[in-house]
Amino acid sequence: MKRLFLFFCLIAPLAAMAQQKVLCFAGSTRAHSYNKKLVCEAAKIAVERGAKVTLIDLKDHPMPFYDADLEQREGMPPNAKRFRDMIMTSDAVIISSPQYNDSIPAVLKNALDWASRNERGEESDAAFKGKKIVMLSASPGKKGGAKALIHLRAILKECGGDVLEKQVSVPSADHAFDETGSLKDPILRLQLEQAVDQLN
Repeated sequence: MKRLFLFFCLIAPLAAMAQQKVLCFAGSTRAHSYNKKLVCEAAKIAVERGAKVTLIDLKDHPMPFYDADLEQREGMPPNAKRFRDMIMTSDAVIISSPQYNDSIPAVLKNALDWASRNERGEESDAAFKGKKIVMLSASPGKKGGAKALIHLRAILKECGGDVLEKQVSVPSADHAFDETGSLKDPILRLQLEQAVDQLN
């Protein structure tokens, strides 16, 4: 019986996450972004847990700055709509954000602003409402971009997201990854696994 219980405890989280579609992206367009490396690591963990993961690069989805006049005149830009649709069709989202002047980058804020817009007939906060969201950050600084996550958490909550408690900030990010893009520090790796496992 004990062996059966242990087996159930091991496979239950995998089975739970196997039911989920998880969208992963970094709030950076830089080619060798530390946050792209971090969100890739998180995506791999989610795949190992059995989730169906979609990993995107915001650089492949350029959007004009949010403009209410543009939206009224032309509707939502195609890339913004595709990004929004990917969020809507996902069960959960993992975001890794750089820290720019103690906040999040403009490219990330703009993408979230567009995604938060509601189309006719939709309820408020349609894209993010009830979505489980895991937040990550990586920075060369000592706090790993933690200040940016304060702002990101507030924004995502305002958008209706279920922002999960455990978050990971990777300090000294310029030395945190090996040549394969994996985290060197086993403690940070464990923290990342625990953050992703909140999606169970």
